[in-house]
Amino acid sequence: MSTKANFLDAELYDYLLSVSVYEDELLTQLREETAQLPMSVMQIAPDQGQFMALLIRLMGVRAAIEVGVFTGYSSLCIARALPADGRLLCCDVSEEWTAIARRYWDAAGVAERIELVLAPASETLRSRIEAGDAGRYDFAFIDADKESYDDYFECCLELLRPGGLMLFDNVLWSGRVMRAAEEDAETQALHAFNVKLHGDERVDISLLPVADGLFLARKR
Repeated sequence: MSTKANFLDAELYDYLLSVSVYEDELLTQLREETAQLPMSVMQIAPDQGQFMALLIRLMGVRAAIEVGVFTGYSSLCIARALPADGRLLCCDVSEEWTAIARRYWDAAGVAERIELVLAPASETLRSRIEAGDAGRYDFAFIDADKESYDDYFECCLELLRPGGLMLFDNVLWSGRVMRAAEEDAETQALHAFNVKLHGDERVDISLLPVADGLFLARKR
């Protein structure tokens, strides 16, 4: 099984998957197809997808945002967890990767719940704010260019209702955030973003050691 768990050894992680993760044939097929791609590291782990789906069901999410689609594993988990009339706004810039996602959305019967916009995500999110959608979303998952996390946070904070939840992926960055001053611009941006969330009184937060670090921020 192709997985991603940076803070557990392989044996313990395999056990975790064996007793807690339900990955059906379609998700397995998507994950395995993505594993053959040169950028396969960008795919989320199956336990993370299941965790997000559980959060969506617990919250009764009806309107969600995803920033960074890749081949669609996370969006498939999100869309399946939505009610039949739920909607997911997906933001990405790659026609090539999202073409794979579209195939699996169709196969899962959830394509009608998903609106894919191929454009810079900041532009898409700001256009929704300008269109009067502030406060209309319940949930957002952000897994895209790390230097833009702060901008995505500010846009999604406006788009989410009070009590809405944002999830930010890769915030522990394989531990490199601890040495941010010595690292590249992406790492420095992630460290600065983590520090900002820790001091931001507009949100309730929790940083979990799931996959490569998952930061939860609930809008107050």
